[in-house]
Amino acid sequence: MKVILDSEQIERIIKDLTAQILSDAPGEVEIAAIGIRSRGEILAQRLSSRLSEEPGKDVPCGTLDITLYRDDLNSPQGSAQPHVRTTEIGFDIDDKIIILVDDVLFTGRSTRAAMDALIDLGRPRAIKLAVLVDRVGRELPIQADYAGYKSDAAPGELVQVRFVESDGKDEVVIE
Repeated sequence: MKVILDSEQIERIIKDLTAQILSDAPGEVEIAAIGIRSRGEILAQRLSSRLSEEPGKDVPCGTLDITLYRDDLNSPQGSAQPHVRTTEIGFDIDDKIIILVDDVLFTGRSTRAAMDALIDLGRPRAIKLAVLVDRVGRELPIQADYAGYKSDAAPGELVQVRFVESDGKDEVVIE
């Protein structure tokens, strides 16, 4: 196991992501953060809180469960029943810029599933992707609009994001 980001680095990245999002967001358009379960929702909450600190900005936050939108849901290799959790978006997404948040962007398949789920909920003005870690290995033509750290982890390696809210400490490791 190799630690690639510690808690201070993660905090700096969240601060930088917040600044990038604010500089790109048109003042007259509402933005909202929606995190993909489970680590994406924690990151989205942190970003939403930071973005809302800006004068005149109230950035709502929601959580999106993509289980039923995954392209491997009916895979013959899978034997377990999927664990479907709730999507919790307590606001209208129509005509807002949605900051879709995930912890790691790897193949692009989770992002594709999340975009499908969002489109079923409404018609956002735009969907922008923010990730803590962007790693090589894309299988779909999807890229992050805001990426905190670029990882060149090998295909067989696993990038694990741990947050204090769910894991007791903030760190990103390669296993």
